[in-house]
Amino acid sequence: MVAPALKTRPLAETFGAEVIGVRLSGDIDPDQMNEIRALWLRYELLLFRDQEMTKDDQVGFSRLIGPLERHLREEWLNDTHPEILQISNIKKDGKPLGALADTEVGWHYDQIYLPRPAIGSLLASVVIPPQGGSTWFADMTAAYDRLPAALKALVDGRVAVQSYAAFNAQYSTNPNEKQNAMSPDLTHPLVRTHPYSGRRALYLCPGMTVQIVGLPKDESDAALAELFAWTIRPEFVYCHDWRLGDALLWDNACTMHRRDPFDGAHDRLMHRTTILPQPDRSVPF
Repeated sequence: MVAPALKTRPLAETFGAEVIGVRLSGDIDPDQMNEIRALWLRYELLLFRDQEMTKDDQVGFSRLIGPLERHLREEWLNDTHPEILQISNIKKDGKPLGALADTEVGWHYDQIYLPRPAIGSLLASVVIPPQGGSTWFADMTAAYDRLPAALKALVDGRVAVQSYAAFNAQYSTNPNEKQNAMSPDLTHPLVRTHPYSGRRALYLCPGMTVQIVGLPKDESDAALAELFAWTIRPEFVYCHDWRLGDALLWDNACTMHRRDPFDGAHDRLMHRTTILPQPDRSVPF
């Protein structure tokens, strides 16, 4: 028996959908899973409300999309499920349980600083403050499609330097020597071709993109500032206000995101799994 088509509700003008009535825990019907994958590629960002996922559930569901990466910040990985990165302001024995989450973090792509960047991320709320907190997402496919001709000509065929060090200097704590060695500055194309859909999207972010190769520094800075401002125009952006039980699955090849600060007097804990392309799609551009 074929599972009924999933019901969706749009979240923003160009991307994003809430998938209604789906449980990500336990065994998922294969036909339903295929539809979830198709919706993920179509909408780039999927919201699942009222989830009751265990850590096993989150890891298992994420693996149905692709192999999982263990984040290089091993001090923030879950003790029993190291595939899960903890994002939290909670401290244990005086040390942060995860990436600090009561301050703002600017626009970024997950793992844009690695040679083989992630294709997806699944973020689930575990402990939520009274006011939840907000995470913003930008549709970089639509931003590229609607890019003014002069800017499109500028980015096509060019590469830019991506720097995890620049991100940490603004928004996080410094990695240790081993982690620094694993994340040197590198270059990626400014336009990423999706390994599954073939669609093209801008692949740059204020948090980590520091230089367009081949342009003088002043010209690069001016071009990046114009591009950054373009990508966060209201028609390309969705703001998510978190509730307990929310899970967000986004396409990390074509969306960037940021989080708002919240009252650090309240605990917050999020679990994130990071999904890599399937081995037969290992070339990310």
